Order: sequence, then structure tokens, then C-alpha cells
Amino acid sequence: MTAVLESAARDALHVEDPSAEPAGRSAAGWRRVCAVADLEPGWGEAALVSGRQVALFRTVNGEVFAVAQQDPATGAHVMARGITGSRGSRPTIASPLHKEVYDLETGECFGSPELSLASYRTRIVDGFIDVEVR
Repeated sequence: MTAVLESAARDALHVEDPSAEPAGRSAAGWRRVCAVADLEPGWGEAALVSGRQVALFRTVNGEVFAVAQQDPATGAHVMARGITGSRGSRPTIASPLHKEVYDLETGECFGSPELSLASYRTRIVDGFIDVEVR
């Protein structure tokens, strides 16, 4: 199941950044996306964050990561359907299309150095996930 999590969180909880740009432009800063409980450990969900499609993941040990929803190899918006795992201590996501494996923290592709996945900082505040957009 893919859900656009931002809309419910925005309606109830979105805190406007006083330095935000006018409507219609993406402003840099933290955006509240959803409750931590909305993410099932080991599975991804897609969210629209300041006009960007983002894939969110919560690992089984409670860490939360956000990366671009767009697969760098194909351009398809499918990363939330990827397979989570790890390489040593590094959490990973494998593209559901060509199985390229990316580091969830840095976006580095382990198999094809010319590919990289945009990654976003996350934080948990009062049980909710915020994503920093740049």
C-alpha cells in the first residue's frame, strides 16, 4: 500500500515555517509528514513533501529515513516499494525494478557508482516524523 501521508499530517499538524517562501514555491526547512506509528517497520511509504515525492522508511530498530521516490536508474517513482536491508551496519533500499542497492543515509549506490539517490534528513519530534527539504 502506498499512501500520501503528508496530506493528513498537514491538515492536522503542519506547522508553517515563518521564513517559508510564498505558496507555490518549495521552501527549505523541516516539514512534518506523519506520525512514526503510520510507518510499518521494514516497509516504505510514499509522501509528498513540499512538492517532492519522497519514500519514507522505518527500520525494525526504529530509525527513520527519507529518500527520493524516483528510481535513479529508470526515473520511475517506485522506491517506496523497494526492499529494505543492510550492508554491514549501513541500512539499504533495493530498487524494486533493477535491484540496485542504495545506502538509505547517503543515497550512494553500491553497484553503480554513477547512480545516486537523493536522501533527506529526518527527525522525530513528539512522535511525528519531520523531513528536511533543501
